[in-house]
Amino acid sequence: MLSFTMVIIILTCLISFAAFNSSKIIDDLIFWPPAVSMRRQYYRFITCGFIHADFIHLLFNMVTLYFFGRNGLEYLYRGELGLQSYYYPILYFTALIASNIPSYLKHKDDYNYRSLGASGAVCAVMFAVILIRPWEVVRVYGIPMPAILYAGLFLAFTIYMSKKGGDNVNHDAHLWGAVYGIVFTIAVHPGVASTFLNEMMHPR
Repeated sequence: MLSFTMVIIILTCLISFAAFNSSKIIDDLIFWPPAVSMRRQYYRFITCGFIHADFIHLLFNMVTLYFFGRNGLEYLYRGELGLQSYYYPILYFTALIASNIPSYLKHKDDYNYRSLGASGAVCAVMFAVILIRPWEVVRVYGIPMPAILYAGLFLAFTIYMSKKGGDNVNHDAHLWGAVYGIVFTIAVHPGVASTFLNEMMHPR
């Protein structure tokens, strides 16, 4: 039986590949704030996560989701936190919504603004794992480092680029997706916050 992570990866790849050759699919699914504010097309908060700008964008998100989702959060939610399996899908889909809300509020009347990709949800998954296992060693471009250090560098870069702008990347979705992954995990399992603080004071 396929895991939730694999189902999402397969669906996202299939829809993204189809969208690469169809502007209509992109127009129908992309996150376009005026379509939400004026046409009440709320589904775009979620459907935008199933299309990507290009193959590299898709590959980066899906590889990250595989390692932090299939090999990380699915096990940690069930095995370490004892949560029911449905919490992970809830996190993923609500993260797509939550990570796009700041962009919606900022651009709801901006007809030129569009956003796509699963980055907000992927960041939520990634930071939920980091919250639970802050000292787990991750490799970033082949360089090993503690997950908590990577988290700090990632957030600093994201905040900087969000303020700078100009690169056609929705850094706000990355930032708020990461924050949402932490908040959601603490909300469904409050004990993880005290465990995290203890890990920070007494690293293994």
